[in-house]
Amino acid sequence: MKALIIEDEFIAAQNLQRLIHETNEKIEIIAILKSVEESVEWLSTEPLPDLIFMDIHLSDGSVFSIFNKINIDCPIIFTTAYDHYAINAFEVNSIDYLLKPVNKKDLERAMTKYKNYSSQKNIDSESLLELFDMIKNKKSDYKSRFLIPHKDKFLSLDVDDIAYIYSENKMARIIDMKEQSFQMNNSLEEVLKQLNPVLFFRANRQFIISRKSVKEIYSWFDGKLAVNLCIPAPEKIIISRARVQEFKVWYTK
Repeated sequence: MKALIIEDEFIAAQNLQRLIHETNEKIEIIAILKSVEESVEWLSTEPLPDLIFMDIHLSDGSVFSIFNKINIDCPIIFTTAYDHYAINAFEVNSIDYLLKPVNKKDLERAMTKYKNYSSQKNIDSESLLELFDMIKNKKSDYKSRFLIPHKDKFLSLDVDDIAYIYSENKMARIIDMKEQSFQMNNSLEEVLKQLNPVLFFRANRQFIISRKSVKEIYSWFDGKLAVNLCIPAPEKIIISRARVQEFKVWYTK
């Protein structure tokens, strides 16, 4: 089986290639393309692969513009950092997706769907462009602020002010950039679902960290990473070796 990757970020492309080989070592990555222009040129001269992985945003424009120039009739799996609306749209249109940063579990799910989808050859480029416009114009469903109960009133907290969130007695506690602490009535998992994954990362079972709060990243024992934030945390924040690559992709995106 031959697969093509269209992705303009080196680390993201390498991470995806590694996960693909871990999922199925028989898949051959025949090329990694970085732009719309390069993709159009390659697809114009080379035989189509069995499967294409496409990032939505490339350095020189939207990947959907490729469909205006080239007829692609092989299955495609998109990679995206869009919200749940986009995910639902991809599913309705029978186009699979990988939400960035890509992980092995999601890739395995996508490959299972690909097996069922691979016989459906005709891709409607006009529908793809309409889908992209819907996604582009749709407001995010992620929280922009939280209302936190405090005694007999509610405190308003802007999501942009959050430094990190950690689990305390199975409930989430938010620490903002001024080191103020806010107790939530939700678990860490429930809060995570309401946060934009482009801005927040689940570092481990105890911590969710914001991108803007990351101060230092350094090597730790056994291939792990340690992360220092600009705001003190109650304990050292460690990224497991299994999630190091995913963290790097997230942080450099």
